[in-house]
Formats: sequence, structure tokens, C-alpha cells
Amino acid sequence: MTACPTGIAHTYMAAEKLTQAAEALGHEIKVETQGSIGAENVLSDNDVRGADGVIIAADKDVDRSRFVGKRVLVVGVAEGIRHPGELIERVRTAPVYGGEDGGAGTAAGAAASDSTGGGKQRSVGYKALMNGVSYMIPFVVVGGLLIAISLALGGHPQADGGLVIPDGSFWKHVNDIGVIGFTLMVPVLSGYIAYAIGDRPALVPGMIGGWIANTGALYGSKAGAGFIGAIVTGFLAGFLVVWIKKVRVPRFVQPIMPIIVIPIVATTALGLFFIYVIGRPISWVFTHLTGWLGGMTGSSAVLLGAILGLMIAFDMGGPVNKTAFLFGAGLIASGNQTVMGMCAAAIPVMPLGQGLATLLRRRLYSEQERETGMAALFMGLFGISEGAIPFAAARPAQVIPANMLGGAVAGALAGTAGVTDAVPHGGPIVAVLGAVGGVPVFFLAVVVGAVVTALTTVALVDLSERGKGGKGAPAGVAAAPAVTVAVAAGAGAGGPSGTAAATGTRTEAAPVPAAAPAPAPAPTAGEGDEDGVGEEGSDEGRGDRAQAPADGHSVPSPSPSPEVLSGYLTARTVRTRLAAGEKEAAIREMAELAAGTGRVTDVAELVRVALAREAQGTTGLGEEIAVPHAKTDAVTAPVVCFARSAEGVEWGSPDGTKARLVFMIAVPEAAAGDEHLRILALLSRKLMDPDFRARLQGAEGTAEVLAVLAEIR
Repeated sequence: MTACPTGIAHTYMAAEKLTQAAEALGHEIKVETQGSIGAENVLSDNDVRGADGVIIAADKDVDRSRFVGKRVLVVGVAEGIRHPGELIERVRTAPVYGGEDGGAGTAAGAAASDSTGGGKQRSVGYKALMNGVSYMIPFVVVGGLLIAISLALGGHPQADGGLVIPDGSFWKHVNDIGVIGFTLMVPVLSGYIAYAIGDRPALVPGMIGGWIANTGALYGSKAGAGFIGAIVTGFLAGFLVVWIKKVRVPRFVQPIMPIIVIPIVATTALGLFFIYVIGRPISWVFTHLTGWLGGMTGSSAVLLGAILGLMIAFDMGGPVNKTAFLFGAGLIASGNQTVMGMCAAAIPVMPLGQGLATLLRRRLYSEQERETGMAALFMGLFGISEGAIPFAAARPAQVIPANMLGGAVAGALAGTAGVTDAVPHGGPIVAVLGAVGGVPVFFLAVVVGAVVTALTTVALVDLSERGKGGKGAPAGVAAAPAVTVAVAAGAGAGGPSGTAAATGTRTEAAPVPAAAPAPAPAPTAGEGDEDGVGEEGSDEGRGDRAQAPADGHSVPSPSPSPEVLSGYLTARTVRTRLAAGEKEAAIREMAELAAGTGRVTDVAELVRVALAREAQGTTGLGEEIAVPHAKTDAVTAPVVCFARSAEGVEWGSPDGTKARLVFMIAVPEAAAGDEHLRILALLSRKLMDPDFRARLQGAEGTAEVLAVLAEIR
């Protein structure tokens, strides 16, 4: 089984490599691929029953329950590409999944068995966090939107400016359903982090641990530990279960270990540990923090507002947030409404800022994250700060500081102008309902805070992604899923994870626009003269030659060109000699080649987006292949270019080879569907054939290159 976390190219490359190695060694093999277009060649029960061993080459969590009793070897997808023959030999002596060791199929077991060594542990933590975030997001969206809708449509304004939904009404029931969604959000995050580490036995302790972390009354705190506590309990539960699995027990106890013993022991131990060890310090901090804030009420309003904004934005519903909120709410009764005014201005900044960030720099976010961003904007209008939690959980190092900076700015501005709030709630909704004093400055504080959060977030995320992309080393491929893919798409993490995907499909046959002349194969003689052009001609001259035959050459009668990659790649987008010697110049040259089709309206923007994708992780696939790609409205219709480099271009490929065969794929932002994913799958599989690559390298001119590429089906 092969799988990438956010794309498909390495999924199919590993599948082809394993198939070739098995055939060479005289073994029968069947490979199930779990790419972005879904599971293909799925292993049946009979396949598993008759297998001598199972190799899982994946950088994401896959269901291993069907492999109980089989020898299972779990490695990263890059290992399936680099050492397929070695994996086939190793699986013969691999641990039996579900046997005495019990841990062969866990994420920790995967890390231990991965021959890449260092860096894989970080990948385990990253994948576990993204797994939890991906399952949590629907609860955040559903719960937040139902609460916001019920308040908007069923809430009745009160004399003090608040909103109350009558008990027993239809909208009260809708609100209750939303509250349940929010209540489950934190345990789900914790549970599925634990599940990704310790498999199914860790799910129960993870969820119950998350519930305990979010219920401060269990350990003497007025506020629960929120999503930060859930992340802690998720990792504790997962690794606790992995440790328990290693304990040797009598054979008659083994069958009940995963369903009774492990969940009970892990849940009890984790719950008591949180209540007696972790929870009480949280309660102590909460009490003293409240006292410290109380001593600041007479000091500078600007400083107090900034501090409250920092606290509100830090954990969005956690103990620090609740300390600031309850402090402001408690002073309303004593007649001091300015402290709550500071809190009210900071409360919506996080979801509004994160939602705005997904609009400002769409390429930094997956499609799922963009949708979550729209929901966060809506929740922010109603003062539901939890709308930003998925972003903070996925990228805490970038999002939390940005949230805090925006919250501090909003709180300080509100404190400067003496903004007041008569109700214990925040967001634009309280101002619309008349509960806020100093409305203009209140809205100014919210807007400025949200903008600061958005700009800081995109700057930090962009900086982080550039840092990952700059390494370009094989270790980075194993550690960060985004580095290993040719096409990044949303991960159930979401992965979390960050991912500028090239997603698109052709409209019907994706014809060349009528304004563009019909492409014709370049003359073989002209191609043969490119050696001379490489020394005499300029880059600009070569760009012109891609669109028309060079002056002085006779043009033979056009012959029918084979349809390549559904017609996306034509003679007009083939260059048999790439002039550029480094990655950025190569991408620019390929973009100019694509512009010759008439489908590119802005070459500079296409280059920018393609380079931004490279900053997220190399598109060098190894085997002297690179597939840069971009999704941008600078392209009016999908286009694929191909070029060869005699010297090779350093692309940061996993196997360290220079790219000599370069395919560039560009699709419009508005393109939808999975046609380009199908093309990438075909490319990945065919390019693993050494004979095919050799013939592609040796083809004399454009016509021969197209004839070879036409074999991709």
C-alpha cells in the first residue's frame, strides 16, 4: 500500500518501483494506491489472506486493521521509491501486526522501522496533529455556525444590549445542537491525535482525556485547558498506549488487550494524571492570574487592554482566555464596563484575521482551509473566537503569535478610547445590538486587529514554508509531507497541512483558443540546430523559436500530431533543450514556453506561483524528473510543457539527482475536478519505466518526443 499525505505523484512512483522490484525478484505483488483521486487497486480480503507480507509505504495514517496476523513493514513513501528491493526482503522478517509486540502497526512502530532514521519522529508528531485537526474542523464549523445562526435569527435583544434565545423555542434547540458540536470539538481533537499514534486502543483514552482537559471543574479550575490541553492529552494518550503495548503479557490475555485492558488502563492513568498533576497547576495559575489582573485596573488602560488582548487571543477558549474574559465579565456588575470593552474588541480578531488571511494569500492554504476560513469570518462577526482554533492547531508557531499581536492591538485601541461593553460577549454583534459604547472606535479596533493578525499570519506562514522548501534534502521529504509531493492537495490534516494544490480539469477537450494558430510539429532540422542556438541565441530568441520555426528553415507539410496527455501537451509546448541551468530560470523558461499557446495572460504571475509552490516543497521526484506546477488565474486553460536538460538542473530531488526531464503543469484557479490528477498519475507511472525515460532522452526532435509521450495512457 502506498500513500502520500497531500498529493499523488510519489504514491504512484512508489507503487511502480515496488512492482518492478517484485517482478525482478520473482515475487507476485499487488499494490493498493491511496492518492488524491481515491484508493485504486484495492486489496481484497483474499489478497490479504494469501499474502506473505504487507508493505505500507505511506506518509499518512492508513487503516491497518485488515492486516492483523500478517507481517507488516511500515515505512515512509520515499523508502518505497529508493529501496523497493530492500523492503521486499525486510518484510519477510517484519513483526506480525496484532501479535505479541502489538506495535508494528502504530505510528511509533512506523517511525522505528523507517530506515531514514532521524527526522521521522517529527513526522509522526506532525501527522498525528494534522489527523486530529482534520477530524476537529467539521465540529468547529458546524457548532460555530449553528450557534451564530441561532443567535442571529432566534435571539431577542435585552435591555442591557444582550441576546437571549427563549427556552423551548426552535432556535434554542438549534443553539443547543451547536453547543454540543463545540463541546465535542476538543475531545475529538485529542482523540484522533492519540489514534494516529497508538491506533484504535488510544482513541478512548484520547477522547476522554480531552474531555477532562476541557472540563475545569474536574480539577478545581473555572476554565478548562481548551485545545492546548487537548493536544497535550492526545499525545500523552497515544504514546502511553504505545508503551503499554510493549508490555509482555500472558498469551491468554493478549486477545483482550486492545479492547479492554489497554483502553481502561490508559484512560484511568491519563485521567488521574491530568486531574491530580496537570490540572491543579492550571487552577493555581488561573487564580493568581485573576488577582494580578485585578491589581492592574488602576494602571494604564492601554497596557491593560494590550495584556487582555494577548490573553484573549492566546488559547481561544482555554484557561488564559477564560481568565481575561471572566475578569472583564465580573467587573460589569461593579459598574466598570471598560475592561469588558477591551475584551469584546479582541474576541473576534482571531477568526476574522485567520479568515482574512485565507483570502489574502490563497496559495498558502488548502481548499479545506479556505472553506474553514470563510466559516471563521462568519463566526468572528458573532464573537465566536473558536473559529480560529483549526488554524492555531495546525500551525501554532505561526498562528498563535499572529493572533496575540492582533488581539493586543485591538485591546489597546479599545482601552485608549475607553470603549465599554455592557454584556459578557464580544464581536461586532454586540455593537450592532447596542451594548457597546464608543462604537466607531470599537469597529476600528476590531478591523485593525484583524488586519494585523492576517498580515502577520501570512508573513509567518510564508516564511515557514520558504524555510522548508529551502532544504530540499531527502530528510525533509520524510519529515514534512508537503515536501514530497508533485501536486499538493488537502490532507486530512489537514493536515494539517499546508498545501498549494494544482487542481484542475479541462473543459471538454481543452482546445487551444481560436485566436492562436494551430500548433504544428517543429522541423527536425530546426531541432538539430539548437546546439548552435544554445551558444549564439538569447533566451528571448529561444522563446520565439518555441512558437515558430527558426528563420532560414523550410517548413515541411504538417503531419498529424498524436494527442498527448489529453491534448494539454502539444508541439508548441515541447523544448528539446532547456537553456536554463538553475531551477528559477528553468521555471521561467517553461512559463514562457507555455505562454506561446495563448493560454497564459501573465507570465510573471505564473512564475511567481510556481516558485511559491517550490518554496513549500520541491517538485523534484527523483530519477532525473521534476514536475513543477501552478494553479493561478494567470492561466486561462490547462497547459502542460515538457523540456529536456542535457546538463541537468538541481531541483532538490529526494534521490539527489539533477532534473533532466521537466514537465510543467499550469491550471486556472477556477479549474475543478481531478483530470490533472489523472494525468499526473499516468506521468508518474510511466516515468518509472527506465526504457521509457531513455527513449524520451534520446528522441531526436519534437515529433519524436511527442511520439514517445503519446505512449502515456
